[in-house]
Amino acid sequence: MSALFNFQSLLLVILLLICTCTYVRAQFPRLIENRGGVSGLLWKFSRIGERLSPYVALWCFAMGVGILFS
Repeated sequence: MSALFNFQSLLLVILLLICTCTYVRAQFPRLIENRGGVSGLLWKFSRIGERLSPYVALWCFAMGVGILFS
């Protein structure tokens, strides 16, 4: 089943995208800038990861436990 049709997989993909964009922006800040299009969307994901990092970490832990026990 595709990740677009399974809600748990869609949440996992979005969560991993947030974590990845935050990490890439911390390591290579010029790679993800606030431009239009896809780069702007990746910048927004990285901003979510920066500002809501305790909540993102909590959701990463919850998704990990959910996948481990499912």
